[in-house]
Amino acid sequence: MRTQTIKISPILNKVTSRRNEEDCYTLCWLQNGVDHIEINQTKYKNISNSVFFLTPDFDWKLYKTDTDSSSGYVLLIPRTLMDNPIFKNLHITQVRFFKSTDEIPKINLSPGIEKRVKSILEMLDELISTNLPNKEQAILSLLNTFFVYCDGKCNIKTFISDNNQKAALVYKFKKKIDTQFSKKHEVSAYAQLLHVSDKYLNECVKEVLGTNAKSLIAEKLVMTARHELKFTDKPIKEIAYQLGFSSPDYFSYFLKKHTNLPPSQIRKS
Repeated sequence: MRTQTIKISPILNKVTSRRNEEDCYTLCWLQNGVDHIEINQTKYKNISNSVFFLTPDFDWKLYKTDTDSSSGYVLLIPRTLMDNPIFKNLHITQVRFFKSTDEIPKINLSPGIEKRVKSILEMLDELISTNLPNKEQAILSLLNTFFVYCDGKCNIKTFISDNNQKAALVYKFKKKIDTQFSKKHEVSAYAQLLHVSDKYLNECVKEVLGTNAKSLIAEKLVMTARHELKFTDKPIKEIAYQLGFSSPDYFSYFLKKHTNLPPSQIRKS
């Protein structure tokens, strides 16, 4: 494994463009500061908190708004590294098969994991520039962790396409969950907001993400509940009502069902 050939850099310049790295995939993690990405002379906007995987066949440019802070990272990954057995069971490795301009791999990351992804890439950036013992194993481990987050069921794996209506609906559904999860726990409530049937919404989620609509709502509730229990001093009763549960007992039942742990144990863990 030649992890020393991995290159990573924060997105700081007003324009960042393709580098002449013939045997490398390009991974772009984009934050709010990126206005748009241009791929093979086609412009794509509304790309905050998304990840692009581009083969060497693509010409690309990132256009950043005028700000002094970093707006994400560009990571160059050698083709040979993607053959490592550690990645073999991850959907992300399918990137090597995407060749045409109609199939540009893009993942819309769930907002709740943005801080985690940023921390992983910051550690990767720091580690690559060191000469620490076992550096290569550590780099591989961090890269694998990043890919695991990209493979997460709350993320939308899709292609950039003008006709991808189902992926667009799922993305809207996830955005609704992010703002309504503490008030609406039922799929039917979101289907009504999106002006579609429960059945069609579930079909779209299943096709795009390989899971069901109810699991996305539950995942958001579990992630938020764990954060509140571990990083605040709020009483369990207050957290239960804050997240829209009818009672602390039902909140406890819900967490046991999805994590095998009651709220008190999650708080201690």
